[in-house]
Amino acid sequence: MTARTTTPLHGLALMVGAVLLVAAGPVPGNRHGAGVAAPEAAGKPADTNPAMAIVAVVNGDVITNADVSSRGRLFALSVGIPVTPDTLARLRPQITRQLIEEKLRLQEIQRRHIVVQDKQIDETIRDIEARNNLPPGVLRARLASGGIGLRTLIDQIRVQIGWTQVLRQQLGDRGPPTAEEIAEQQRLQQAQTGKPEYHLLEIFIPAQGAAQTADAERFAETVVTQLHAGAPFQVVAAQFSQSQTALQGGDLGWLPENQIDPEVLAVARQMPVGAISNALKVPGGYIIAALAGRREIGRDLATVLSMRQAFLPFATPLNPQAPTEQQRQVLERAKAIGTSVHSCDAMEEAARAAGSPRPSNPGEVRLEQLSPPPFRQMLASLPLDHASPPIVSNDGIAVVIVCSREQKNVATQTRQEIEGRMASERIELLSRQLQRDLHRRGTIDLRTGTA
Repeated sequence: MTARTTTPLHGLALMVGAVLLVAAGPVPGNRHGAGVAAPEAAGKPADTNPAMAIVAVVNGDVITNADVSSRGRLFALSVGIPVTPDTLARLRPQITRQLIEEKLRLQEIQRRHIVVQDKQIDETIRDIEARNNLPPGVLRARLASGGIGLRTLIDQIRVQIGWTQVLRQQLGDRGPPTAEEIAEQQRLQQAQTGKPEYHLLEIFIPAQGAAQTADAERFAETVVTQLHAGAPFQVVAAQFSQSQTALQGGDLGWLPENQIDPEVLAVARQMPVGAISNALKVPGGYIIAALAGRREIGRDLATVLSMRQAFLPFATPLNPQAPTEQQRQVLERAKAIGTSVHSCDAMEEAARAAGSPRPSNPGEVRLEQLSPPPFRQMLASLPLDHASPPIVSNDGIAVVIVCSREQKNVATQTRQEIEGRMASERIELLSRQLQRDLHRRGTIDLRTGTA
């Protein structure tokens, strides 16, 4: 197979853990009397408001022009392209089909009487803001500036959380891999020592039948164009990938060659690290792949740091030539933390006391991958249990402390990592099977000329 055109993967390091910023249609009403009556049945002319024109009916629940338009605006907002009629027209067929998929999922969630608590949604929104380095409340303002209400995000989060609960319920006791299955995977990993493996991210766009395949291909080409122009891969994956990996920004983790689709593998072998593929035809649809890393199984020594941090946000972006009074106060608080903290436990407490919007424990960090170089050099030489000087960025100030610094072979997956990968594979397979069943059993009326 010939190599596909690739381009550098922009913003990957900054977007790790990016989560869903996706609009969705309103929660369907009670289809046994509380839903919207069809205008024809009422003997009245259809609503003349174009935004409320019906695009599709899914088991009695409607998807309107407004729902499709909102999702299109969100895509444009997220990838930084102007909202034009041409853009919305190109996105319209695939967005319509995606909203149909979500409607089917929502109906299954409701059928199983699964309730997503408001607290879960609130926590997810806070996590979105924290992972995207946004102060509390900024997300609502950004959505509003693009003509998107917060409710669209809430509805989408509700479907995502609820569908995950559906899959866990469906798996039941079959979910967790057994100790014997994990041990077998560990033996296979050891036998493959020295062979290549790839850290891949994916955007999966499903397609069934000739009409859907053509729409999916056009949509995939639009997505690739925006990724090549610099749109954050993981943000786009979280919005539009129809794989369960969308919840992790499309991150598949490290995979050996025998666990990668042959079409994707042929391209991954030729791609430079940090590249994005064109749309690749695979069973069931298209995949857009990004290569985040390549290594040999069992052979990758690295310096791994355990750290703690306290992050103090600015109320407004920093102008280094004219800092505000609030920013000066933040600097003084950061200096005070630096002089008073002498242990990792104390840094965690300082972060809690300061109301830090970022996790105090960022997890294990590979020193060689940190940037910019001065920051990496500072952490390499910072004595253990000594707080760093204030680290100033555009949106706030951080103070960090190094708890441990050790050499590790990071190319060997732990038991927990193997168990997580196996569970994810089972959940993904179940998700696609259940979605196909919902399609087969459902009644979907796609209105002529609307998609």
